Amino acid sequence: MLTLPNLLTLSRIVMVPLLVALLWQPHWQTGYAVAFVLYCLMGVTDYLDGYLARAQGAVSKLGVFLDPIADKIMVAAVILMLVGTRFEDRAIITGVHLIAALVILLREIAVSGLREFLGGIQVSVPVSRLAKWKTTFQLVALGALILAGAVPELPAVKMIGLATLWGAAVLTLVTGWDYLRIGLRHMD
Repeated sequence: MLTLPNLLTLSRIVMVPLLVALLWQPHWQTGYAVAFVLYCLMGVTDYLDGYLARAQGAVSKLGVFLDPIADKIMVAAVILMLVGTRFEDRAIITGVHLIAALVILLREIAVSGLREFLGGIQVSVPVSRLAKWKTTFQLVALGALILAGAVPELPAVKMIGLATLWGAAVLTLVTGWDYLRIGLRHMD
């Protein structure tokens, strides 16, 4: 049960509190730089756990269960820390960009609930290629926005992060709608 892919997935969950601690003080550029490195490491483990599970024929129910949870915990924690209103002058995601962050968070909650409902009636919803692109956009956007906290003197980094955040939000709406359509077919 505790295969290498599952351990990699669990490591992402265990690292989230450290990531949050590093992002806690928005004026601490070094913390954001270390958080960026940690976040990239977590992103690599996200790729590796799935790759290794498939390559080794070690896909498990635990891994199928934990992987999306680890992703959602990581994404939600980072978004909340980047939005943090403790120091409005240093929040990374502000203004209209909060809508993109909110769309991402709400979709993650809705799709989790939908997957739970469909799982209860024995309906599997495979992850689409577009949903994988959505995840990639999210990971790139949040990584760039963490990096923007480390290098505020480079506003282009923040602009890239915000642009890809909006790209992720659009893909989030499209893939969320796809999941909802599938789910509605199985509801009374």
